[in-house]
Amino acid sequence: MARMKKRNLRRKDGAWDPLVDSQQTRERAAGVPQTPQSMSPSYRLAYTDDDFLAREELRPVRLQLELLKPEMIMAERGINSTVVMFGGARIPEPGGDAWAAKNETQRRNLTAASVYYEEARKFARLCSLHSAQSGYKEYVVTTGGGPGVMEAGNRGADDIGAPSIGLNIVLPHEQAPNRFVTPDLSFNFHYFAIRKMHFLVRAKAVTVFPGGFGTFDELFETITLMQTGRMALVPLILFGEKFWRSVINFEALADFGTISLADLDLIQFVETADEAWEIISKFYETVDPATVPVASGAR
Repeated sequence: MARMKKRNLRRKDGAWDPLVDSQQTRERAAGVPQTPQSMSPSYRLAYTDDDFLAREELRPVRLQLELLKPEMIMAERGINSTVVMFGGARIPEPGGDAWAAKNETQRRNLTAASVYYEEARKFARLCSLHSAQSGYKEYVVTTGGGPGVMEAGNRGADDIGAPSIGLNIVLPHEQAPNRFVTPDLSFNFHYFAIRKMHFLVRAKAVTVFPGGFGTFDELFETITLMQTGRMALVPLILFGEKFWRSVINFEALADFGTISLADLDLIQFVETADEAWEIISKFYETVDPATVPVASGAR
């Protein structure tokens, strides 16, 4: 028998595993002679064949992979909980260009909204200072990874040298990782549904800054999960009460009867980072994180 190269037979979790791993097999397969047979797409290892993995029939597998990859990486980093920051990609930093404005009204509004960029950055710093106390295992800042409010969140964490998560998604515009996301916590998604699951699966609090359709989608997804008892009633905090009440008439929904009056208690409004953190800290001073209440789901 030919001698084989020695390798560590212990997996990362300490389990004994004498089988050759898939990485070694991939390397061996890449080294076979180039012939018409070995160069045929049919000969590729299934898990290394991008064209095969992109087939419509493989959608269930791709969904599973997008769920597994970020989960495994965050678990390996020991991240136990997050603070989620949703908000508009088009909001500039103070003194920055309102690049998304298409007319003077939009330019004026977006420029004024830069206050939310600054508050998001401050809020992320506050979260990260408390995250440091747990070795960055709790209250880790999580954003959509793009520009605007998302950038402000990752930037605030970076200000104090703290890690932060960016959950990007492939879009035709606006969505590329901002430079403040921790590189090995920068993820990219094809499926909105899996991305939204990762936003909430570790969320100890959810904050929502002014934004557009994407921000609204994330807000209503979160509030629906809470309302129906599918998610614990963690703090759900909206920055900028005037903005939110001008674009959504929450009371009108309750008056009409399509939501209950009690549903209005699911959200809280703030103007500043300090107010938001005070809500979160007081909540967890009085509620055991292991026993956060869940709505009954009764309608």
